[in-house]
Amino acid sequence: MMDLSSAHLESFLEMMSVERGAAVNTLSSYQRDLEDILAFLKARGVKATEAGPDDFRAYFADFAAQGFKASSQARRLSALRQFYKFLYAEGIRTDDPTGVLDAPKKGRPLPKTMSVDDVTRLIGQAEAEATAEPGLDKLRMAALIELLYATGMRVSELVSLPASVLARDGRFLIVRGKGNKERMVPLSRSAIASLQRYGARMQAETGGEDSPWLFPSSSESGYLPRQVFARDLKGLAGRAGVRVASISPHVLRHAFASHLLANGADLRAVQELLGHSDISTTQIYTHVLEERLHDLVQNHHPLAKQAKKQD
Repeated sequence: MMDLSSAHLESFLEMMSVERGAAVNTLSSYQRDLEDILAFLKARGVKATEAGPDDFRAYFADFAAQGFKASSQARRLSALRQFYKFLYAEGIRTDDPTGVLDAPKKGRPLPKTMSVDDVTRLIGQAEAEATAEPGLDKLRMAALIELLYATGMRVSELVSLPASVLARDGRFLIVRGKGNKERMVPLSRSAIASLQRYGARMQAETGGEDSPWLFPSSSESGYLPRQVFARDLKGLAGRAGVRVASISPHVLRHAFASHLLANGADLRAVQELLGHSDISTTQIYTHVLEERLHDLVQNHHPLAKQAKKQD
């Protein structure tokens, strides 16, 4: 029997143009994607009217092996489904073989982070400026960065910390996060010292005026807007010689988590510190764990040690 796959494709494109009003670019995209799939089927000796799910799984496996991203695979699968819905509606097929195909999984992008050296330079710059010119703004920036990197707080949690934090003489903070849930986060010695210096200066400059916020501002919320902090952070990064485009409060939060894991922290502990309700959210950092495990095996496995000696 003659293979009418190309004729069916032309009919499909005509329907999309006339009945659906598809744009020229959309039609070109459908044509290009479907012609590639039909060529694959033809090479397998399969007609479009006879192709089954396994044929399409083989196509997408080959397509992925060529290095195409999940987004490109999803686009082709969408075109294929539209095509077979048309064949079914026209009575050319009595079934839709694409209905059982799974959409390609899109990998989550790795979070942007910073090296330990870059964080050290950033904190060092903030401390140097606060020492050279101990005004409230400089001391505030030093405290903000120390707190953020010490705790991994969300920027919204950081800027809205209550002033009562200053009255507590401890190594822990109580942070109110998403869903109004509270969690306890530890503070480093340098973060405590920076916070105390800032607090003393703020109380001296405000003359004891009461504010419910640790970082008060004339903004509508009454505390430092996170956009202002983000802008000032980029300015500090530029002065510290850190690439400005790569820095943001959220990147510092990711650096906190990545550096903890790289130095032996447990994923569950990092989940608690970040305030993630689901461990799956924290698992974006599993690449750090994989690198740590690889280094662990290379440095401590007896056979790996023996291979190094032989080299």
